[in-house]
Amino acid sequence: MRGNSSRTQLDNATLSLFQNVNTSSVISVIYMVVTVINLVGNGLSIWLLLFRTSPKTPSIIFMINLTLTDLALGSALPFQISYQLQGYNWTLGSKMCSFLTLVFYTNMYCSILTMMAIGIDRYLGIVKPMIFRKNKRRKSIAVFSCLLMWGLVLGVLYPLMTTDLTFDIPELGITTCFDVLKKSMLPTVGAWAAFLFTMVFVLFLLPFCVTMFCYVSVIYKLSSDCKTVQKDRAIRLAIVVLLVFVLCFAPNNILLLTHSILRLFYNKSLYMAYKLSLCFSCLNSCLDPFIYYFASKDFRQKLRQILNLHSLSSADSIRTENKETLYSG
Repeated sequence: MRGNSSRTQLDNATLSLFQNVNTSSVISVIYMVVTVINLVGNGLSIWLLLFRTSPKTPSIIFMINLTLTDLALGSALPFQISYQLQGYNWTLGSKMCSFLTLVFYTNMYCSILTMMAIGIDRYLGIVKPMIFRKNKRRKSIAVFSCLLMWGLVLGVLYPLMTTDLTFDIPELGITTCFDVLKKSMLPTVGAWAAFLFTMVFVLFLLPFCVTMFCYVSVIYKLSSDCKTVQKDRAIRLAIVVLLVFVLCFAPNNILLLTHSILRLFYNKSLYMAYKLSLCFSCLNSCLDPFIYYFASKDFRQKLRQILNLHSLSSADSIRTENKETLYSG
């Protein structure tokens, strides 16, 4: 993201990036791989979650929400691939640019908030089972939480919906999409600070801390209860979620904040690193199906049936329905 307001402010590093064929090719290849895995993995996941998994517990509702955001990203990535292969030349107009950029960032932050919600659901089911059982409106709360997530993310990202994110670069004969971001998108430096603070701290750092607290508490509880198989699965789930945060979300959000501060106040740039981190952030949509596998017994069973792996673990066989509902949604 560049904090430029006119084409004369484009520095040599930025122009060099747009002419760097190798970087563009690497990003395109990563997007192609992600698109294929995303559409296949999440297409199978949404079919299992919607039509082969019952009942629709809060965890399943959150997983459906997460899968839908991933599929939206997978549908948008081919446009980004075309843009990269054309040398950063956007030909689909400003409205389409704004829409696809919104899809890109909505996926990231809705995924973060949804993983937090799944973590809270696991925490209540394992660590606070009495509170969990007493709440008879958990499904309604889950649906409302999903709507609240979308409302919060779209509210924060509202400037992306109302701004022309395209930028003409006559010296290269291209029109970029969200690669040169005008300072005029927001009226003041204070508004920019609030925008960046909300994205990085409210939509990333706070959910990350809550999610890690929930999974650490779950692992500690299962360890004290000596439920070895449940503990192992909880640990695997925590590891996958941690990988998604550390590999996909953390670099992008940290570089977004650092690059924006350098650009706004010091006229320096980390744009190349930020561009690559934005690319790797899409990998979350490939890892999310592993979250479903470790978080839902029903999902595991149906997937094994599809793959002709009918044998269940001993823990899955002897676990009571009530315990499994509390743990695996």
